Amino acid sequence: MKKFFESDFIKVAVVMAIVAAVYAVLNGCAGGGEAVMAMGVIAGAAGGKHVSGEPLTLELSREASPDLLRNEIDDRIVKIRPMATPIDQISRHAGARRSGAMTVEYYSVDTKEVTTTLEADSTDITSWGKTQGALLKTADDGIFEPTETIMVPEVMATTKDGETETLVLYVVSKDTNGISVISVNNTTSRGSSVPELKAGTMLVRMGRAAAELDVQTPQFEAMPTKKSNNCQIFKAQVEQSTYHKIANKEVGWSFSDQEEAAITDMRRGMEKNFLFGSCGTLTDPVKNTEIMLTGGIWHQAGKECQYTKGNLNMNRLIEISRQAFTGNGGSSKKLLIGGTLLIEELNKLEHVKTVGASETMTRWGLDFTEIVTKFGRLYVLASEIFDQCGHSHDGMIIDPEYLTKYSHVPFRTERLDLRRSGQRNTEAIVITEASCLVLRYPQAHVRLIGV
Repeated sequence: MKKFFESDFIKVAVVMAIVAAVYAVLNGCAGGGEAVMAMGVIAGAAGGKHVSGEPLTLELSREASPDLLRNEIDDRIVKIRPMATPIDQISRHAGARRSGAMTVEYYSVDTKEVTTTLEADSTDITSWGKTQGALLKTADDGIFEPTETIMVPEVMATTKDGETETLVLYVVSKDTNGISVISVNNTTSRGSSVPELKAGTMLVRMGRAAAELDVQTPQFEAMPTKKSNNCQIFKAQVEQSTYHKIANKEVGWSFSDQEEAAITDMRRGMEKNFLFGSCGTLTDPVKNTEIMLTGGIWHQAGKECQYTKGNLNMNRLIEISRQAFTGNGGSSKKLLIGGTLLIEELNKLEHVKTVGASETMTRWGLDFTEIVTKFGRLYVLASEIFDQCGHSHDGMIIDPEYLTKYSHVPFRTERLDLRRSGQRNTEAIVITEASCLVLRYPQAHVRLIGV
């Protein structure tokens, strides 16, 4: 029996030694204990991937199947909006008078990225008869579309009445060579003409001006004087294909969100025309249709005050307040809406007894800072539109009691059935408004200009 146990023990020991030797050989071949295939991602028979010899971790999962694990997606889209369009906002809250015609006549006491530059000098277009156009090659042609208006803050134009205004252009067409424009307010003895524009000249995109037949768009005191202004047809169009509508999306971006963004951009363009637009009528030489453009209230103001840039002090502010509140029958509460550099200078003033910033007033959905003087109260608001139009040092004191909006076509949306008409398999709406703003009492309003 003893020999039997000794014999079995020897056999077991030999087997264990052989196993240990084999393990040592395999372990050495594997590179010092690091199992290359057994301990990581290995290839399957059909090209798949497997994890063998260790737990499934995030790191291994990303290595084997990068798209398997989903990142956390914030479904809240941040809708970035610029500063409010205060003039348009105020006029909408105050209500509009209905106009039965595109031209509004009224009595008063007389006394639209957004900017780009020209890459090259303008080229004349002489094939439109008396209307001399120009081909502009800008740093970003993509921001312009046909029927849009453009303001050129650095260039002055001469109207048919001999008045001087900031040059305003109308976009006739766009192609790979640039944008073709005609002048809205620059008149010579030969007719409408676009003056020579040098490379580097800044252009400001304003609102669109549609023709009467356009459905779509590329995408009372003493001695009253009769005045007039044109209603301008503002339009925006939103489309999305049927397949885009039914496609799954990572975030909740719907057709209504696109419509909201289009309305915001449309109102920004309207604000520029309401402020700095040039009243006139022109003919689109390509479509051979009449375009009516509205005049901005900047040109309608009856008073003008100047201050030295970088040197606005309390004494000058009081003088400006006196001119704004005296010499007319306006109210004792007015709005001061201006560019950010003007508002910055106002904020740097030290307030004393006669001038003081007291509190914030909310009206028309806007927050105003109140400045009190012995002549009246100014409700101050910064406007990005002034900056975009080259008036960052300028502002306008407006009496809201004498700011009137006329609407020939109230703000409305209309659905286009482009599928049924056989044009495109899309869902589309067109947003339209034909309106204008007028200052019924020019002497109650002041242009404030930094020189």
